[in-house]
Amino acid sequence: MEEKFHLDIDCPQLFHHGELICGDVFLSRRIKEENRTIVILSDGMGSGVKANVLATLTASMAINFTIEHKNFKTIADIIMNTLPVCSVRKVSYSTFTIIDIEYDGTTRIMEFDNPDCVIMRGASVFDPGWENIELDSEENKGKILRACQFNARKEDRILFWSDGIMQSGMGSPAYPFGWELDNVVEFVKQNIKASPYISSNALGKKIVKRASRNDQDEPKDDTSAGVIYFREPRKLLLCTGPPFEMDKDSELAMRIYHFKGKKIICGGSTAEIVSRELGLKFAPGMTMTDPELPPIAYMEGINLVTEGILTIGKVARILEDYDNNYQLGEGPADQIVHYLLQSDQISIINGTRINFAHQDPNLPVELEIRRTVVKRVVRLLEEKFLKDVNLSFL
Repeated sequence: MEEKFHLDIDCPQLFHHGELICGDVFLSRRIKEENRTIVILSDGMGSGVKANVLATLTASMAINFTIEHKNFKTIADIIMNTLPVCSVRKVSYSTFTIIDIEYDGTTRIMEFDNPDCVIMRGASVFDPGWENIELDSEENKGKILRACQFNARKEDRILFWSDGIMQSGMGSPAYPFGWELDNVVEFVKQNIKASPYISSNALGKKIVKRASRNDQDEPKDDTSAGVIYFREPRKLLLCTGPPFEMDKDSELAMRIYHFKGKKIICGGSTAEIVSRELGLKFAPGMTMTDPELPPIAYMEGINLVTEGILTIGKVARILEDYDNNYQLGEGPADQIVHYLLQSDQISIINGTRINFAHQDPNLPVELEIRRTVVKRVVRLLEEKFLKDVNLSFL
């Protein structure tokens, strides 16, 4: 079942000044078989390793029990009863926010002791009808959860954060009581008005950088700003390898022709087929932008044309290594990764004709190199980058 929109999810973070590990833990998981996405932010007591252990334990339990459709009160009770007790403060403590989103936009949010989550509808705050849920178990009687359920629309955003955002600047002349929620929300409104389609990553980074600036760029707490942006999906088609049977060449070409979105062809033979079948001008490239790979070629109507198996192999390696500090270059594989990361719904057509230059034709088709590498790319896109990927073979 196709989603009504894409979920652009990110949570930029800064560590407590002087610490080497973050005491806030952010997790997100897409349950593909249920077309459901779960997002967790947990803030462990204190900072550094101890806080990270508490937050990791909390976030892991929260995501696993939410996957199992346990109700919010049960999840909260289990988490609070499982956390180890701090030897100094004699309490077990880690805050958490749980966001559970279904394919049709039905969204449930539950939080315990994190700063209030805020929902934006465009540049205005939307009130979904928050309610307080009091725990009634013997161990946790009187503790309060904040929860809501609503149907999200395109251009809605959910913002969730740790104390490091709200308490930044505390004691300063500008913010004697910290940045505080009202000021943060006003900052968010201004940024959305200035850039209505700002990505979750860009908005989250603006929030954490401003919080850091409030503390003279020496954060006094772990600082996390999570954003979920419900928006129109960006679509990409990547084709690699000729069809197994030559009489399928025209089918491949027409699928590319009719696709509404950006298009990449990986493989000289594949590009020649598409050029021939659709009558498109095709010119090999002459400029080397990556010493490991042949140059990029050019075809009208196609966003990017590259060599096949070697390039796809490097795409997989880049995706494995990629993190927020990774700098993409200008090479063919780097450009493919850029397109993949900028896209939400990715269709990959894997042609299964054996390339005699790369493999003994006597080997079983399942061992074909291209198929193995493409499956690795799909796994990384789905699990590491939460992309919606459709892989088909031709």
